[in-house]
Amino acid sequence: MSKRTNILLFILCLTGIAKAQTADAVYDQYLDFNLKRLEGNTAAALALGENILPNVGKLAGKSQISFYNSLAKLYDDDNQSVEAIPLYEKVAAAQPDYYVVHRALGYLYLKPTDELYAKLQLSPGDKEIEMQYKTAVTKALPHLEKAQACDPSDETLALIKTLYTNLKDKKALDTLTGRLALLAEKCIDILTE
Repeated sequence: MSKRTNILLFILCLTGIAKAQTADAVYDQYLDFNLKRLEGNTAAALALGENILPNVGKLAGKSQISFYNSLAKLYDDDNQSVEAIPLYEKVAAAQPDYYVVHRALGYLYLKPTDELYAKLQLSPGDKEIEMQYKTAVTKALPHLEKAQACDPSDETLALIKTLYTNLKDKKALDTLTGRLALLAEKCIDILTE
């Protein structure tokens, strides 16, 4: 090969190495992300989190889950539900007994239901709105039940019962206590690294 080709290959290799983030660099960013989050610097934490996201696979497994949860919480607190939900879903898939993420998902999935329920009151029998409402509620209820089972709340219990009443699902209402007892057998309240 010619000397120019070798030099060009060398430069390309160095550029690739410089751009590729090492696991140590990603972990250092993760530590900075946590520091900014704990300091209450949401904007800086979000910026760091978004920078880490494409390289999150370079973090250890439990650190990935913790990162997803923390970034989702930042998005959630910043009223960015669309960004928060997929991250919370990753946490719930990895840690199905972590009830805190289920509470967050349950309430986020319910956000559109208030408006849908109001529309149903104005247009009873509108099948499309009924289906949208039922879909949102059906998606939220398992998460709310897990949260209720692990961390009982009068407010959440009343909400669950109201939702089943709105769905006219008497069977689900009648079996709720038993389902909650089963769900309460495995509860995690803190993610560990």
